Amino acid sequence: MFTGLVETLGSISSLTHTGNGIRLSMKPESDYEVKLGDSVAINGVCLTVTKHSGDISFDVSPETMKSTNLGELKVGDRVNLERALRLSDRLGGHIVSGHVDNNGKIISRKPVGEYTFYTFEAPPEILKYVVKKGSIAIDGISLTVNDLDSRSFSVAIIPHTLTATNLGGKNIGDKVNLEVDIIGKYVEKLLGKEGSGSSLMTLLKEEGFTND
Repeated sequence: MFTGLVETLGSISSLTHTGNGIRLSMKPESDYEVKLGDSVAINGVCLTVTKHSGDISFDVSPETMKSTNLGELKVGDRVNLERALRLSDRLGGHIVSGHVDNNGKIISRKPVGEYTFYTFEAPPEILKYVVKKGSIAIDGISLTVNDLDSRSFSVAIIPHTLTATNLGGKNIGDKVNLEVDIIGKYVEKLLGKEGSGSSLMTLLKEEGFTND
């Protein structure tokens, strides 16, 4: 489990093909203590440390390469790093699982005063969980939705976030990893909007709380 607060950036030092997957190695841009087997979010993707002498290495499966932007990484690219949450840590962002739901694409970037407004195109299966002023993880960064429409949503980025994450180096057309707020998924399930069987709405109707 993560919070979406990026701790540091890493620079990709090597990408080695291992069957249909890759072994991804990086050099953190600041002191970064990890041990073998630790969980670290790379651009919002939960991966396991497989080597930590000098550079830090992770094995990336074919499915992860296909469903995230990790398969498009090149040597020298910068990625966001966050170690797994400890029970004693503050939850400064929001609850992030490290399981990417889908990809989005940057379609505009507009500076307004001290802020930079980014607009991301996203598929319907993502947008149904996105609400104005709600939380979303973009490449592992916990951000607040500023506005949305039927095909996209926007966020306002403060200067610190631009320098502390890899978002400032991204261009229009770049792909990003998206993870929606998991609370929305549980609410959907409880309301019976997905799957079959008894639902919260059915129970409320049976008890006379709703006529729908």
